[in-house]
Amino acid sequence: MPTTYIIGHCKPDTDSVVAAMALEYLYQQWPEFGYPHPQAVITDPLNPETQYLFNKVDLKPPAIITAAKISDDDQVVLVDHNEASQRLADLNEQQIVEIVDHHKVNLNLNQPIFMTFKPWGSSATIVYYLMKKYQVKPPKKLALLMLAAILSDTVGFKSATTVKQDKKFAQELAKIAQVKDLPALTLELFKAKSNLAKLTDQQLVKNDYKVFDFAKKTLIGQVETVEQGQILAKRKTGLLTAMQQVKEQEQVELLFLIVTDVLKVNSKLLILSQAEQTVAEQAFAGKTQNQILDIGAKMSRKKEIAPAIEKTLAQLK
Repeated sequence: MPTTYIIGHCKPDTDSVVAAMALEYLYQQWPEFGYPHPQAVITDPLNPETQYLFNKVDLKPPAIITAAKISDDDQVVLVDHNEASQRLADLNEQQIVEIVDHHKVNLNLNQPIFMTFKPWGSSATIVYYLMKKYQVKPPKKLALLMLAAILSDTVGFKSATTVKQDKKFAQELAKIAQVKDLPALTLELFKAKSNLAKLTDQQLVKNDYKVFDFAKKTLIGQVETVEQGQILAKRKTGLLTAMQQVKEQEQVELLFLIVTDVLKVNSKLLILSQAEQTVAEQAFAGKTQNQILDIGAKMSRKKEIAPAIEKTLAQLK
């Protein structure tokens, strides 16, 4: 029996996992979408924050899938990403039938598909918009996960990506989930994000990253934490070594690691080599000190950091 797999990006964050689950629920409630046996899946294990949330609501996360498990008769819906570099490895793009995303479009498919793109703070916000459109109300536990996904992706509404729809729909989901204190839940998420002590340096570099097809293939990782100073002081040497290893493994030309303090609203780039330093200093008009570049209140990889790097690389061609 054919299955419609709903898949978020590689190294999934909370929004990527939860938005896929929310789409699965929407498709189940509305068979008119025409997707047989919708099933949310993930490409890699959960990160600490997302695992914490699933433990909190006592739900089983989606199963991990590989392209080999997807048969020729199956369909694929992508959520929270669209670029080939961020998709499940070896996925047959001919099987993609729909994309729901809030990132910049970078597509060149050979066939028309359904697409829902909105410049909002999270994909979960878009899926809730679709639920409202089709008069589907998420159950309490799913509503809590969707609320958490919005808070996580917008960094508690502090990110430059935040729009009015994120705030409005978060309040509606909070009522369904019976959450009365959004700041308290946000702080809870921040603490879960910062539970990184058990991760190796390489795991930390790869905990949340995306590969971009800029003028030079670029990997940008991000660590969101309330312990920025401690991470940079105690783990910098190990992280730089791990960054070089990941750079070679992923076969990228540039690699940046953003260490973001979610409470102080500040990001610092860990600079691996002269190549990254040249690009970063031009992109953010700063000066690197001891392989660290302070880029100030920029928190959004999608809206503030990746575009600046992409623009600089285009100028340096």
